Amino acid sequence: MLLGFKTELHPTNQQKTLLAKHAGVARHAWNWGLWLTRNILTHNSNNPDTKLKFPTSIDLHKLLVAMVKPNNYWYYEVSKCAPQYALRYLSLSWKRCFSKVSGQPKFKKKGRDDSFTLDGSISVGFNHIKLPRIGWVKTYEILPDNITPKSVTISRKADRWFISFKIETEPQITDKSVDVVGVDLGIKSLATLSTGEVFDGVKPYKKLESLLSRLQYLNRHKTKFSKNWKKAQLKIARLHEKVADIRKDTLHKLTAYLAKNHSQIVIEDLNVSGMMANHKLAKAVADMGFYEFRRQLEYKCELYGSELIIVDRWFPSSKTCSNCGTVKESLLLSERVFNCEHCYFSCDRDLNAALNLAMAVSLLRNASAFRVSVAKQTTVTACRLDNADVARLKQE
Repeated sequence: MLLGFKTELHPTNQQKTLLAKHAGVARHAWNWGLWLTRNILTHNSNNPDTKLKFPTSIDLHKLLVAMVKPNNYWYYEVSKCAPQYALRYLSLSWKRCFSKVSGQPKFKKKGRDDSFTLDGSISVGFNHIKLPRIGWVKTYEILPDNITPKSVTISRKADRWFISFKIETEPQITDKSVDVVGVDLGIKSLATLSTGEVFDGVKPYKKLESLLSRLQYLNRHKTKFSKNWKKAQLKIARLHEKVADIRKDTLHKLTAYLAKNHSQIVIEDLNVSGMMANHKLAKAVADMGFYEFRRQLEYKCELYGSELIIVDRWFPSSKTCSNCGTVKESLLLSERVFNCEHCYFSCDRDLNAALNLAMAVSLLRNASAFRVSVAKQTTVTACRLDNADVARLKQE
């Protein structure tokens, strides 16, 4: 299987300038292509009789070479791959938009998520890598042996440059200590397992929010693009990067533990975008990183030989009693302890939900009663459970 490898570069000042130029050309090509495609869509909506063909990435690149490149000499100072891949990614973004997977692509701003992709003559050494038009660039750590990546993606976070590429990795099947585990994600605690284990969220943004607010407050009256303004912006960017690194480190440790030690992992199909729309919960949900948790868990289950089972988002895991199967009509978010009026069972709210998720695996084995779909590329199973199904399971 293919896994992404990402590490930090240690470029010289001259190489930093070349990297910034490549990122600038890729950003300019993206913005130009987005401007052109938006105008075409506007023309087609206003003139249905004389519609223009929506350009592909190849069409956009031909137009870029004919219209833009001759008038901008700095395009010739970088590799031709940078604008090519930028337009290719723009075309993919429009396809996702037309299929209603995501919204319309947006214009890129200088210094925010700068990145570009290169291919061609790429060589990997012990602790350095050769890039087209840039040369040999050192890295802070040792690179994998005997690999020749077809393409690499270089990105900038604050004042640090990173390189990523795909490497071929064999699955690492490990011995599992637990067969089935239900995982309930939450805001108070990041994850509660059906085995009784509770993993508290680090909440890095909440801890560093006051410092971030202070830095932004001190930067409010500085002259834009002055040296002091740039220094302050760099401090703010470094703090944002620190918050993201702490969050990713916590999620990597948790997902690796789950995938290595559990044969089947059951989670809910959370509507993260809907939760983010609630202004009272958005900051706390974003600080936990629910989407990143699921993304990491998907590929790590495939890597370590585990199975990830995703239960339908409408399954009442929190409202259902894990002892008798009775479903409550309503359950307030402030009720942290689940109390069943039918069997007088009392349990922590998150633990009760995790137990219900773990028992959902038994329902999956009866394919005649439930709709089961297995993803082709990942070992993810989706199912839908209703109240009658839960009651039947309790009787069995």
